[in-house]
Parts: sequence; structure tokens; C-alpha cells
Amino acid sequence: MFLVLLTYTVPLDQVDPHLPAHRGFLSKNYAAGTFLLSGRKEPRDGGVILAKAESRQALEAVLAQDPFHAHGIASYQIVPFTPTMAAPGFDALIGA
Repeated sequence: MFLVLLTYTVPLDQVDPHLPAHRGFLSKNYAAGTFLLSGRKEPRDGGVILAKAESRQALEAVLAQDPFHAHGIASYQIVPFTPTMAAPGFDALIGA
């Protein structure tokens, strides 16, 4: 499992035109089972994605398809982790 922290590298007025394409990228990867949870950071300087991938390299290949990446909109920090505890309803994430 991976936590992906996106940080915008450009002002918000340059981010907003790319949001529809970025949301399409997110939807595609939810359907593929790669993304489990996502949302914007507060304050709005980027976003967070909870992802499941075979390896860091596999996830990096997915993130390279993000329109934010293609247009230099965001930088990505990938944090690998292994869930060991979860709140009720999230127990399927343990060992994922």
C-alpha cells in the first residue's frame, strides 16, 4: 500500500484547467482498483491518494499518466506502508 502526496508546483489558476483531466485519471484508476481513496489537502496546495500497487515502480508508471505530471502541475511523494490496524469497515485494507 502507498500514500501519495501531491504538491502543486504552479499557482492554483494554472491547476484548475487541468482538474477535469486529472479527475478522469483518478476515475480510471479507481476502476482498475489501484486507487482506494483521494482528496485535496487543506490548505489547497495539493492532494492525497491512497493506492494499492504491486510495487513502487508500478505505481510510478501509473502516476506518470496523470495529466498533472504531464503538464508539470504537481510533484509526487510516495510513502510505502503496511496497514496493520483499521477502523471498522476498513479492515479489508489490512494486509492489502
